[in-house]
Amino acid sequence: MPGLRIDDHGLGRLVDAFYARIRADDELGPIFNDAVEDWAEHLAKLTDFWSSVMLTSGRYKGQPVPAHARHRSRITPALFDRWLAIWTRTTDELMEPEAAAALQDRARRIAESLQLALFFRLGPPQQQPQRPSPGIAGGAAQ
Repeated sequence: MPGLRIDDHGLGRLVDAFYARIRADDELGPIFNDAVEDWAEHLAKLTDFWSSVMLTSGRYKGQPVPAHARHRSRITPALFDRWLAIWTRTTDELMEPEAAAALQDRARRIAESLQLALFFRLGPPQQQPQRPSPGIAGGAAQ
């Protein structure tokens, strides 16, 4: 069977198959299943995302960084690696070789950008600014 191409049909099939694997994954499944209330709606949004990224369709209107930032207390760099490994396996199995390579490259760059935003630009999750205790900093006797 020939692999799928990067078109709306191929991207839709890829997204459905990939997220079926994510949902069943021991580590990623609980995070995604807790975060997503309506999987049909979410899969349509993700298909629009990949259509916008790969086909420049402009259909995706969301903001990936804030969407992921809401869950960053549960997200680690190792989970990004796991997500990418499942993406690589799924694209290799379903897509034409050139399409798989292009999708994998784009996913790696997106993952890198998201990690920079989540772990470096926004600071550690749950970090609260510390107020100096009275008498310790600023006007403390020396």
